[in-house]
Amino acid sequence: MSIILDQNSRIIVQGMTGSEGMKHTQRMLASGSRIVGGVNPRKAGQTVGFEGDVVVPVFGTVAEAMAATGANVTVVFVPARFTGAAVMEAIEAEIPLVVCITEGVPAADETRFVAAARRTGKTRIIGPNCPGIISPGKSNAGITPADITGPGRVGLVSKSGTLTYQLMFEVRDLGISTALGIGGDPVVGTTHIDALQAFQDDPETDVIVMIGEIGGDAEERAAAYIKEHITKPVIGYVAGFTAPEGKTMGHAGAIVSGSSGTASAKKEALEAAGVRVGRTPSETAQLAHQAVTALTR
Repeated sequence: MSIILDQNSRIIVQGMTGSEGMKHTQRMLASGSRIVGGVNPRKAGQTVGFEGDVVVPVFGTVAEAMAATGANVTVVFVPARFTGAAVMEAIEAEIPLVVCITEGVPAADETRFVAAARRTGKTRIIGPNCPGIISPGKSNAGITPADITGPGRVGLVSKSGTLTYQLMFEVRDLGISTALGIGGDPVVGTTHIDALQAFQDDPETDVIVMIGEIGGDAEERAAAYIKEHITKPVIGYVAGFTAPEGKTMGHAGAIVSGSSGTASAKKEALEAAGVRVGRTPSETAQLAHQAVTALTR
C-alpha cells in the first residue's frame, strides 16, 4: 500500500530520545525503516547513536526536521499529556503522515487534532493508541514486530494491536501487503473505511482482512461501505463475542450498551454485505486462506 508507506518513506520520531522512543526506533531501524531524525526541543542539535553505527540527528521542531531531512512521516512516542500539542505541531508543519502510538490521549485532544487534519487535508493520522503501520520488506512505522511475516498480497486493518500480530502470524505463508492498526479509541484519524478504500486501490493487495471489536458502529458503517464500494474479497473478525454488556473491554471504544455495538450485530451487518466473518482469529485466517486460493483457481 505504497500510497501510505513504502521503502522511500523518510521517518522522524517525536519523542525519540525517551525510553520507548529509543527502543522502538532501534526496532524500526532493524526492520529496514529509514529513520532520518528525532524531535525534542530540549535536545535539538544533538545526535543519538543506534546499533549498526547509525547516528540520527535530533531537531527542535517537526518543521526543522522536515526541512533538513525531507521527512514525510512522523511517529509519535510522546507522553499522553503532551501528545495533542505534538500532533498539532506535525499537522501545522504539513507532514503527510502522522503515526500516533501513544495511548491514554485525552478525547478532547484527539478530537481537536483529527478535526484539524481533516480540515487542512494535508496530513493523514493513524491512531492514536495503535501499533502503527507496516509494509513488510519496505518500511515499518510504529511498534509492530517486523519478523512475524513477509511481503504478500493480504491487506490487514485492525483496531487491536495484538490481534494484528496474531493474524499476521496466522497468514504468514500468504504474506502481508500492509498491516494497518487504526487504534481502539472512540476518535481515530484513519477509519476502517479509509483503510478499505486504500486497499481497494492498492494493486499489491488481493484480499482484505478487517478486524473490528464491540462498541460503536464503525464496523456497521464499514459493512455498508463494502457493499457499495469494495470489490475485493473481505474477511472479517469482530472481537468480543463473550464480552459482558456495559463493561469497557480494554479499548476506550469497546463498550456495549443494550443491543448497540454487539459482536453479533456487527457480524450480521458484515455478512449481509458479503463479508465472510470468522468467530475466532484462527477461523478468520482459514477464511483468508480460502479467499486467496479461490483467486488463484
